[in-house]
Amino acid sequence: MTDNFKHSRRDIRERAFQALFSLEFGGNPIQAGENAYRYDKHEGFDQDVPVFLLSLIKGVQDHQTDLDKKIAEYLKKGWSLDRLTLNDKILLRLALYEMQYEDTPDRVVINEIIDIAKKYSDHISAKFINGILTNFIVETD
Repeated sequence: MTDNFKHSRRDIRERAFQALFSLEFGGNPIQAGENAYRYDKHEGFDQDVPVFLLSLIKGVQDHQTDLDKKIAEYLKKGWSLDRLTLNDKILLRLALYEMQYEDTPDRVVINEIIDIAKKYSDHISAKFINGILTNFIVETD
């Protein structure tokens, strides 16, 4: 990773995804955020965990029930949240949280979440996530 990427909001979103994924198996949100942020940093790295990272983690956790209901509304007839992969659920939660509660343009969120989906899932999941999030934007505009 370049230094520019390591400190970007895109990097923070990816680290939030990693922390949220780990929290699906238990743990402390603050510790998960710190671990996700520091795992590839050099020994003695003492920079504080970005507030934006902790905000995304806490926000998704605090609003998870509402986010899941919103995701379920946009699934095809006959589909349920249980049918989605864990990666897709977490990415959709993260994107919807940021689109609803943070001050980031929707298209920026979608583009960056799709990039993360391509890295941690596959192109089919990225297209699926794009469709769900685009439908969300169309309906809320």
